[in-house]
Amino acid sequence: MNEKIQAIATRLIAEHDLPPRDLQTLLEDNSPGLRRTLAEAAGALCRACYGDEVYTRGLIEFTNECRNDCYYCGIRRGNGAVRRYRLSEEEILGCCRQGYGLGFRTFVLQGGEDPQYPPERIAPLVAAVRREFPDCAVTLSVGECSDEAYRMFFEAGAERYLLRHETACGGHYRMLHPLRQRPENRRRCLWTLKRLGYQVGSGFMVGSPGQRPEHLVADFQFLKALQPQMIGIGPFIPQRDTPFGHAPAGALELTLLCLSLLRLFFPKALIPATTALGTIAADGRELGILAGANVVMPNLSPQAVRRDYALYDDKICTGEEAAECRDSLALRLKNIGRRLAVSRGDACGFPLRNQKS
Repeated sequence: MNEKIQAIATRLIAEHDLPPRDLQTLLEDNSPGLRRTLAEAAGALCRACYGDEVYTRGLIEFTNECRNDCYYCGIRRGNGAVRRYRLSEEEILGCCRQGYGLGFRTFVLQGGEDPQYPPERIAPLVAAVRREFPDCAVTLSVGECSDEAYRMFFEAGAERYLLRHETACGGHYRMLHPLRQRPENRRRCLWTLKRLGYQVGSGFMVGSPGQRPEHLVADFQFLKALQPQMIGIGPFIPQRDTPFGHAPAGALELTLLCLSLLRLFFPKALIPATTALGTIAADGRELGILAGANVVMPNLSPQAVRRDYALYDDKICTGEEAAECRDSLALRLKNIGRRLAVSRGDACGFPLRNQKS
């Protein structure tokens, strides 16, 4: 690592901020020495905020029906090769019961933008989960909705919402989505969620088709303005039945660098080591934790449908990614000096709803 890169990295570690040109310099360098330096600093910062705990979320992918046609996504409307499914409310509650017994205290209800699961159906589902599991948090990830729908979910008991902005550059967004999907609407949704009082999660893909370093810089600038409590990133992985089915996957090394940068820019953020990271490398989840992440999201969906939520090819559906193997995941994390927490795992410093005036 040369003196210029070392000086920029040192300033970021000390100040938790950089001007865009210096951030782009780090992204373009991406050397092993830089990644090692930033990972060590990011890991130490994460432990200072959260200790050695890694928070778990029980992921329930309850529908792979979607009205959207995002060019990179395996469950896009135009993909006729997908075996579609939709879980019932009782099946979802059954997943929660299983997860609670395994030690999960946050449930993430994730699905495509399914017309058969409108807000009027999702809100009572959230309320039912909260009634049965009052000590648990409910996170929703069901895409772009109206302001009123987000208000309904919040009043029903949802406290967190995940909605990646995917890319902050309008031209790049157009490359990845059809014209009817508009980046300004995605941003509106995120700001509405913030205003309503959610713990908000955003994020982006690393190495998506057409992405350049300046696009990643814009992503960081957008996140600095939004100040989300959760930031989810992962490498782009192609899905064979999409328009980008033959595009190269995002690189592990750049993803790990971005994880460390995010931790240093956003010390208190909840940052997952994603399933996609575990898909491109057998030890990808551990490497993500060591780079600054502090959340894992094992899959609680019924085993019969896990492979059908195929956002990308070769998505891991068994092993430590599966909720049933929680003990094995705990051992792998113990081997890198971390421990799985049995808690809601709220964002550091975020006021809980029952503490609000």
